[in-house]
Amino acid sequence: MSFLGVTQSATGRMWVGPDIETDRLTEALTQQAHLPRPLAAVLAQRGITPDGAEGFLTPRLRDLMPDPRSLRDMEKAAARLVQAVQKRQRIAIFGDYDVDGGASSALLIDWLRDFDIPATLYIPDRIDEGYGPNVPAMRDLAAKHDLIICVDCGTLSHEALGAAAAADVVVLDHHLGGETLPPALAVVNPNRQDETGDLAYLCAAGVVFLALVEANRQLRDAGIKGPDLTHLLDLVALATVADVAPLIGLNRALVRQGLAVMARRERPGLVALSDVARIDSAPTSYHLGFILGPRVNAGGRIGRADLGARLLSTLDPHEASAMAAQLDALNTERRAIETDVRAAAMAQAETRGLDGPVVWAADDGWHPGVVGIVAARLKEATNRPSVVIGFEGDIGKGSGRSVTGVDLGAAIQRVAAEGLLLKGGGHKMAAGLTVDRAQLEPAMARLAELLARQGAGAGGPADLRIDTLLMPGAATVAMIEQLEQAGPFGQSAPAPRVAMPDVVVHFVKPVGTDHLKVTLGDGLGARIDAIAFNAAHGPLGDLLNNTGGQRIHVAGRLEVNRWQGRTSAQMRIEDAAKAS
Repeated sequence: MSFLGVTQSATGRMWVGPDIETDRLTEALTQQAHLPRPLAAVLAQRGITPDGAEGFLTPRLRDLMPDPRSLRDMEKAAARLVQAVQKRQRIAIFGDYDVDGGASSALLIDWLRDFDIPATLYIPDRIDEGYGPNVPAMRDLAAKHDLIICVDCGTLSHEALGAAAAADVVVLDHHLGGETLPPALAVVNPNRQDETGDLAYLCAAGVVFLALVEANRQLRDAGIKGPDLTHLLDLVALATVADVAPLIGLNRALVRQGLAVMARRERPGLVALSDVARIDSAPTSYHLGFILGPRVNAGGRIGRADLGARLLSTLDPHEASAMAAQLDALNTERRAIETDVRAAAMAQAETRGLDGPVVWAADDGWHPGVVGIVAARLKEATNRPSVVIGFEGDIGKGSGRSVTGVDLGAAIQRVAAEGLLLKGGGHKMAAGLTVDRAQLEPAMARLAELLARQGAGAGGPADLRIDTLLMPGAATVAMIEQLEQAGPFGQSAPAPRVAMPDVVVHFVKPVGTDHLKVTLGDGLGARIDAIAFNAAHGPLGDLLNNTGGQRIHVAGRLEVNRWQGRTSAQMRIEDAAKAS
């Protein structure tokens, strides 16, 4: 049943509100847990009961922390790390070139620094070496080190890890595992095929953090005090949000406490990056995912691959400032490249058709550092799993992004196992692949077939789910801060979406070339400022610009707008519909 009678909004969606059971739970939370109704409605949508409300609103890491030894090979991996510390052995860290890999590498570098043990950092070049361990790099590292720790990679790297026989190799990863494990001393991965899957939602940094918890336990049993791990939570939070890991269970507590650590501004790299990005308020998951994360990623995408990891691990504020400025410039360059590729990819995908189980585009010269971002944009625009591939010669390197409920990583891994891809893998929401030009069409056809079996492409634009109703006068800064207690918000834990019924558009003007600034009112004197991003040239902008004084329903997220020391409530408009 539609919410507010909206069966087809400006963006073509039906609005869906809380069901009867959720409404009943909202009432119970309001009366028994004494919560404001808007906050109660958000908790009810997440299935939180009155008895569980306090624990959800104030999650404690120690209450949610699992026994790290519940993961296979964890005890063995931590013991080898402890042995390397006690014997002061030579340690190398081989990390992925994204935020998760950089943060995971920095976690280990920080931890080892407390023992005055330097680690060799190796991040492969995206273009020259590609993702994950490769034979020449692993062979060279093994010749000069006693222990190699692969973070955010390695689970499928059988040949490369076999080339490192001269050293012990430990893998700390989260990508989907294959039927067999690589030749390593230990492979700790909650997405191994023989794992329970209880911690499958962790990113690599979360796995590394658990490994350090176990290492500290083993040190304690040996009468040695390990480093304080609390100050490392800012890195775990950054990686968790930037890698689009679901903010549920342990992840939610890690990010919540990691944001508090980050707010203390103790890590030179994150301080410098926040300053160059002009973040002038307490960090939120939005800052991690959309401001800091892309800048850390920029080095691996189009610049020096290890720049992000070095920034996150440095103790020198001057070095941090220089690297942050370099990453900020690279991010600006990345955005320009992305804009060109996105326009071409969308045009190609539209020609091919946007109603299939997978939306894809491929062409020569598309920078491999931006294909993942462009795939994410195609997914957002079409509500379909999307793949974008850039070719150099006959070899194409691509990246895919999925929608909720569709396991893209498993599908791509199967296509690779069947020989249609040179290699491929990842996790449910994101994956990478390498394909020969001659196999492109058959590979995409097979991928579409596998994704269709999971239900991809079965419908049009996703229904817009509404958490609660709210009038402009009730949307105060204090109320928004109450709603933020249900955070942090992100993957699998979206920020509350509210609907404001029967409002009037008092003011609308363009901001830049694509956005609209709007003032909404209830007709009784209460008003709220709003922003509609990327709406100026679409159906949402047409409705906002041409209401003719008629009332409309508006849906979106609430946020606190901070400007020149002043705060005010603001709505981020996502959709609108004519009021009947």
